[in-house]
Amino acid sequence: METIWFVLVELMLIGYVVLDGFDLGAGALHLVAARTGDQRRMVLQAIGPVWDGNEVWLLAAGGTLFYAFPLLYASSFSGFYLALNIVLWLLVFRAIGIEFRMHLANSVWRAFFDGAFSLASLLLIVFFGAALGNVMRGVPLGPDHYFFVPLWTDFRPGSHPGILDWYTVLCAVATLVAVSVHGALYLILKTEGALNARLRAIVKLLWPALVLFSGVALWASVRVHPQLLDNYRAGPAGWIIPALAAAGLGGIFHFTRTGRERNAFLSSCLYIVAVLSGAAFALYPDLLPSSGDPANSITIRNAAAGGLSLSAGLYWWVAGMLVAIGYFVLVYTMFKGKVRASHA
Repeated sequence: METIWFVLVELMLIGYVVLDGFDLGAGALHLVAARTGDQRRMVLQAIGPVWDGNEVWLLAAGGTLFYAFPLLYASSFSGFYLALNIVLWLLVFRAIGIEFRMHLANSVWRAFFDGAFSLASLLLIVFFGAALGNVMRGVPLGPDHYFFVPLWTDFRPGSHPGILDWYTVLCAVATLVAVSVHGALYLILKTEGALNARLRAIVKLLWPALVLFSGVALWASVRVHPQLLDNYRAGPAGWIIPALAAAGLGGIFHFTRTGRERNAFLSSCLYIVAVLSGAAFALYPDLLPSSGDPANSITIRNAAAGGLSLSAGLYWWVAGMLVAIGYFVLVYTMFKGKVRASHA
């Protein structure tokens, strides 16, 4: 049951990154790609029907994590207290930027909330990327499985790191590039005209950087935490995951240049799914590795709730997911197609 819930939590986090990732990427590119008021309204119209629903996956993943692995939830929320508060405020400002922009027909008002939306989206991507880096690197867990990390120390990974060091910053930058490409490909799927052409140029510009940072981040992860390769050595079938990530990168390049917008976006989804699946496969059975004594790591076995609770909760989880999936299929079906300036 612990392994099943590990997979379920991972699926929900992947779902959040794929779905809310294009919202965040669209926000990060909002001021860069959209130059006029009409174009900025098109960006917001493209994500408007779905952005708040997409964020529900983050809340659902947090609730599932609390139910299945309460020790991990408690340890992470205490150790990353400062970072989580920053993320909370960024989520608030991002929502305010989206919802308040159209309340007044004033250029200063709209410029301020455009900036709030874009900056909050960009910083959220950076913090989520740094969070992934912290998980992959490990944190200074004590024998009681609790920890605290400052925002930074000497900027080097080690037994007593900060939230930010050269490795987690690298992960943050790589995540920013990947999510920006993902957001641009979604907006290409939803827009046309000058905005669409500018987004295509952005993808062509960022694709080499995405390939470069993917390779460098992979090398750095193995250097910082060599044990991440243990599961790949034990189960050679796991090497299909990096192959899928490479296929996603190739698909982005090919389909963007041939104008097959939907396939390009789906290739980006494949890349994100493969990268996060590869990270989970490398960590298993650890949920949060210790940067010091490996015996202090939080695993699926020492963090899981009782067996009866996990078994009973599985029925409710399946029922809830069926309702959620049905809702998302309905919403995305209703709002499919291009957003045009006349409708923005």
